[in-house]
Amino acid sequence: MRLYNLKDHSEQVNFETAVKLGLGKKQGLFFPVELPTITPIELPKILEMDFITRSTEILSKFIYREMSKEKLYENVKQAFLFKHPLKIKITEDIHCFELFHGPTLAFKDFGARFMAQMILSLNKEHESVTILTATSGDTGAAVAHAFYKMKNVRVIILYPKGKISELQEKLFCTLGKNIKTVSINGSFDDCQKLVKEAFNDKKLKESIGLNSANSINISRLLAQICYYFEAFSLISEQQRRNLVIAVPCGNFGNLTAGLLSKSLGLPIKSFIACTNANDTVPRFLDNGKWNPKKTVSTISNAMDISQPNNWPRIEELFYRKKWDLKELRFGSVSDTTTKESLNELFELGYISEPHAAIAYRLLRDQLKKNEFGLFLGTAHPAKFKNTIEKILKTKISLPNELKDRIALPLLSHNIDPIFSKLKTFLLEK
Repeated sequence: MRLYNLKDHSEQVNFETAVKLGLGKKQGLFFPVELPTITPIELPKILEMDFITRSTEILSKFIYREMSKEKLYENVKQAFLFKHPLKIKITEDIHCFELFHGPTLAFKDFGARFMAQMILSLNKEHESVTILTATSGDTGAAVAHAFYKMKNVRVIILYPKGKISELQEKLFCTLGKNIKTVSINGSFDDCQKLVKEAFNDKKLKESIGLNSANSINISRLLAQICYYFEAFSLISEQQRRNLVIAVPCGNFGNLTAGLLSKSLGLPIKSFIACTNANDTVPRFLDNGKWNPKKTVSTISNAMDISQPNNWPRIEELFYRKKWDLKELRFGSVSDTTTKESLNELFELGYISEPHAAIAYRLLRDQLKKNEFGLFLGTAHPAKFKNTIEKILKTKISLPNELKDRIALPLLSHNIDPIFSKLKTFLLEK
């Protein structure tokens, strides 16, 4: 698999190098030179496969030159060693596709665990790696648990202090060992900026073997393609004809993966890019002007991102496939409407959480006659226990993954969003 840097097309690397580097020169994202396809004749056979076999087949379309299908199968099997996604009926024409049944109760488990397997498989013995990543909520836990106690791998996770839920924080800031967590006095965009500055420091990058586990890493992105095929396999022939998928969007990696599944040959009619008040992309799609505003805090905190990293990949894919960006549906939802949507879902017999509720609302409002809609459930509602209980006026029980960590002390450090302070931390710890 060859990949090129979106900011410098002359820089081309193989899959192994892209996984290890994370970002290219000028902080550019890597993107596939070849966009593989699955033919309409192949598709039915692939859809009939079990999740692990199918995921191996999909991923091999991208990386077959660098890893045998047998070795890839073992890596996929180890990465996705948890309960597979579930489809839950909400109404006749709207279902929820739950992606939060992994060890950290969020869709991020798919990408983070596959990336961990790739690092383990591709790394040379005794080669030390420092994983530096930023999280707006769920990435941190998924990455921390995926790499926990992994030999020769040190993980540094930055997150905005006071802007993720208490239970999200408990999931990854209580591990210790090779997992270091740092709360930043600022927003997620400040955290993301620090990560980019670290990657821009060539000497630092080389001295500590710097890598990133954000959705900027191509291995995480490719892994997420797999569950779109799973969703398609779980719906009827009739529902497949006019399928619309609503995706809660933060850094836009999840939507990028969905669009790559369509590029591969999955006949999805349309996607809805769903955001909260941090609506840079919906405004851009509406008026053609890229004008990020200051990030605001919402109850859907994992989507509190004003400068989404993966958007350049989406633009590149539309350009390469000659798709029209005007065909991408979009919308943003306020906290007030999010709360209304949570109550509406509750009345329909389903307990959701804010991110999925936003996707549900926009899907409900935009779904046309004869279309069938899926909205992605990206996190377990118990991760937002206090918020959900207050809105729905009902009690939510904690799953064991959260029960086991709730009483543990936080092990986080705290710094201001100043790169020199982060650099000192990275070199000293």
